Amino acid sequence: MVEIVFVVDEAPEGGFTARAIGESIFTEADSLDELRANVRSAVECHFDEGSAPKVIRLHIVRDEILAT
Repeated sequence: MVEIVFVVDEAPEGGFTARAIGESIFTEADSLDELRANVRSAVECHFDEGSAPKVIRLHIVRDEILAT
């Protein structure tokens, strides 16, 4: 595997969650910087040494509501 993609959402209670597409990896954090570190750590723990993807892509989803 060359790349793994995470979908990142803002958590309703604050902070962020990240879920890998195609793998059973989930993590959360209070800030984006902390989330990046947690995602790296989760990927390292999930894969055997030498088989981890070389690229981790974060797809950040953000909902905004505009009231009229």
